Amino acid sequence: MVVSRTQGAVLRFCGWLAAALMGLYALQVGTDLAGSAVTDALQDYLYNGLLFAGAAFCLWRAVAVREERLPWAIMGVAIVSWTSADVIWTVLYASDPNAPYPSTADALWLAWYPASYVVLILLVRSRIASIRASLWLDGVIGALCVIAFAFAFAYEPIVNATSGTTAAVATNLAYPLGDTILLGVIVAVFGLSGWRPGRAWIILGAGLALNALGDVIYLVQTAQGTYVEGSLLDASWPASSLLVGLAAWQPAKLGVAQRVEGLRVVLMPFVCGVVAVALLTLDRFDRLPTAALGLTIATVLLVLIRTALVFRDNQRMIVDSREEAHTDPLTGLRNRRSLMADLDEQLPLATEANRRALILFDLDGFKEYNDAFGHPAGDGLLVRLGLRLADAVRGHGGAYRLGGDEFCVLLRPGPAGVDPLVKACVSALSESGEGFDVTTSHGSVLAPDEVDGATEALQLADRRMYARKGGRRMSAGRQSRDVLLRMLSERQPELRAHLRGTAELALDVGRELDMGPEELDEVGRAGELHDLGKVAIPDAILHKPGLLDETEWSFVRRHTIIGERILLAAPALRPVARLVRASHERFDGSGYPDGLAGSNIPLGSRVVAVCDAFDAMISERPYRATRSAPDALAELQSCAGTQFDPVVVAAFTRVVMRQTADAVSGRDHVV
Repeated sequence: MVVSRTQGAVLRFCGWLAAALMGLYALQVGTDLAGSAVTDALQDYLYNGLLFAGAAFCLWRAVAVREERLPWAIMGVAIVSWTSADVIWTVLYASDPNAPYPSTADALWLAWYPASYVVLILLVRSRIASIRASLWLDGVIGALCVIAFAFAFAYEPIVNATSGTTAAVATNLAYPLGDTILLGVIVAVFGLSGWRPGRAWIILGAGLALNALGDVIYLVQTAQGTYVEGSLLDASWPASSLLVGLAAWQPAKLGVAQRVEGLRVVLMPFVCGVVAVALLTLDRFDRLPTAALGLTIATVLLVLIRTALVFRDNQRMIVDSREEAHTDPLTGLRNRRSLMADLDEQLPLATEANRRALILFDLDGFKEYNDAFGHPAGDGLLVRLGLRLADAVRGHGGAYRLGGDEFCVLLRPGPAGVDPLVKACVSALSESGEGFDVTTSHGSVLAPDEVDGATEALQLADRRMYARKGGRRMSAGRQSRDVLLRMLSERQPELRAHLRGTAELALDVGRELDMGPEELDEVGRAGELHDLGKVAIPDAILHKPGLLDETEWSFVRRHTIIGERILLAAPALRPVARLVRASHERFDGSGYPDGLAGSNIPLGSRVVAVCDAFDAMISERPYRATRSAPDALAELQSCAGTQFDPVVVAAFTRVVMRQTADAVSGRDHVV
């Protein structure tokens, strides 16, 4: 609901004015000031004016705001109808001893009830998109309980005092019936909201309930002959009208009834059940009206049904929670907890004639796939591979995802043995395409031949898997790296020493920065291969003794992109390609090829940049003299924050100073 600033200001002014007048009216009727400070005529004007003010707020809301226009228009008209009935009764019938009954005023008063029911139904449809069956039941229980209570204590005095024509009797009974039904509907609406009605519903419910309660008290007092005109009870109707008008301007959003949890699941049915039992107990000593007794019994039956539903829901929740606790949320396979339970159950049953095989799998190339295509694509790949793995072992055992890119199967090999199943699983967990190649390493154990316990089986399979995985990684990564380094050595023999020096420094700095094993491996390879793209730079430019012109520099600046392209052709070196591309970026954003700055430059690239610059300064170059290590270190420190990352320079300085100290003491080689 959108309210303009002007509307808001006018609304606040009118609201405070109405509240002040309501306070004045309540003060008058509460302290019996009529005939002194405030005249009886002014009291009538205040009473009817406040009623009309509530209607005006509702009608104003219907005109000014498009959302929920119909219910608030109906509510405004209903309050006008109620107020008009008061005016007509005061003007035409109050002083007439032979006033007709029922009269036109009664018709206008009674119109209030169906209008209120319609408004509540329309607002529920507008504000609550989906309502669960349990909330419907809670609402019905609350409504029946309230109506039964009202019938037990308010309906009988009114019925006993009712006499006259059929129309008169029907009119007398319609008022308490309409009020009790309205109270019941209000409670039902609160139940439909999951007993979290929110401010808008609370204010509206309070306004309608205040009207109904005031009316019931008035009817009982009238039947007993104790009603006094001008008492504080008379303030309930204008206060009700203003509360309803205030509710019209409360923001309310479309939503779904919240799930009832904890104590509130049983609190309202329990309270209603206690009230119903109390009424049934009272009936043993003082007979309740038939309608009240029937409603009370219905309340008890529904409370029992609700209790049964709560028990059923709790049982279902326990089953679902147990299932969720044993299921991987991404792939739908069983998880590590489920595997441990199955191992504890299955391994003791393993015999030489009926073996069990545990096989662990870890994907190779998955990290590179994630880096290249993003995590959502990586999640999709895991789902596909998990489904294929489950199909591969169907009928022989179960598939599990242990976390990350680790999978597992627990099998009954059968007469054909475990090898065909392992091949099927390896095939299921492999996928290749343009720019990626995901395979898997595995480790397997047999029970009872090799192990007889769950922990021992997992540890042995895990060692075998990582032994195989380490061999594959070393083979693929090292072979690619060796080929590229050999190519560089053949093209530029002098680069070999520089690349080795940069790589060693990069590893030392990476350890100083607490990089993990994979990051250290990547930064070391990036240090060795960061100048790979120079194979495409003409020798005349690479070995030019003087300064390069702009055209020549444009050739040189392309070498990081060329190096990245070459490395991307080897799946095992894809993470290194990213570091090589950014190895000549500057911390202040003035580097190349992408103009990255600060933390946007990969940490490995920032490390390689510092190590490359230092090694270049202490090495011979055709276009400048060699610098000493202290001078080169001072140059790095002077460029920290502009060309280089200050944190990396600080770490590099600590490494060099430590190596220098070790060299002085004779414990290490001088850098």
